[in-house]
Amino acid sequence: MKRKKKGSVRIIGGRWRGRRLPVPDLPGLRPSGDRSREALFDWIAPYLHGANCADLFAGTGVLGLEAVSRGAASVVLIEIAAPAAKAISANIALLQGNAPLGAVYVVHGDALDWLQSCAPGSLDLVFVDPPFGTGLDVVALELLASGDCLSEDGLVYLETPRQDLDSMPAAGWVVVKEKRLGDVRMLLLKKSTK
Repeated sequence: MKRKKKGSVRIIGGRWRGRRLPVPDLPGLRPSGDRSREALFDWIAPYLHGANCADLFAGTGVLGLEAVSRGAASVVLIEIAAPAAKAISANIALLQGNAPLGAVYVVHGDALDWLQSCAPGSLDLVFVDPPFGTGLDVVALELLASGDCLSEDGLVYLETPRQDLDSMPAAGWVVVKEKRLGDVRMLLLKKSTK
């Protein structure tokens, strides 16, 4: 089994496959592991090419950067912690040295505020993976369910602690895929049509 290089995260697929990006040592920063990202991107592969994405609690930005690496048209990486947002911008600059990234934007700000002002139907795929135990996932899902940011066939990826079995997903969502890996519960969701 390969050991993860301390302080880095690896893009596992697409044009930057194998590229390691530095990760700052910040409280609550928990990059999605290789196994969970492999499962996620297997799930969303049919929907990813040309998709417009948002990574609401970007942290390291690896979910959004992986999406662009694999063919997404655009990604907005929203991160409230200034050091993490700065690190994401630095990693984007590293990747752009290899090949143009396309439409990749970093927003240093509150993801929940950003959600309330996003353009109708502008997002095909949203990644929701906030620090565990904050309740931000519940609020983000409520805003996505009640708002109109998602396109008609838009999908939401949610990562929660494994033990959060009863609280997720919130009302207004249908589980498309679900998996548990270690301490993590992974959900791919679609808005309910009811």
